[in-house]
Amino acid sequence: MPTRYRDVLSATAASQLTITKHPHGCLMIFPRNEWEKFRERIASLPMQAQWWKRIFLGNAMDMELDASGRVLVSPELRSAAAISKDTVLLGMGGYFELWDAATYAAQEAEQMKGEMPDIFKDFSF
Repeated sequence: MPTRYRDVLSATAASQLTITKHPHGCLMIFPRNEWEKFRERIASLPMQAQWWKRIFLGNAMDMELDASGRVLVSPELRSAAAISKDTVLLGMGGYFELWDAATYAAQEAEQMKGEMPDIFKDFSF
């Protein structure tokens, strides 16, 4: 975990994290306090979302940053995100995304070829 995030995670979440699958093929890494909020929102979804509850909640694993700021991602979660060696860690506000570097680069390049979604039509950069 980069130092800029490690210090904040240590102070706000006592270095406790929860990691689960993301539907886009990466992993979501939550500080424990943010995970609890997310978990409650997912758990309250109606029965039609039962499979998504299973994906998010059933695959969640609690982890802790070690003294060097590293976290051991389980083989099951690494496999689910096709993470082999090089990774990309993205800060997404309340959580992080952990991607296999090649997968992320390919998906980002593909998205950059297309038009921005309509939601951005009135967005000012």
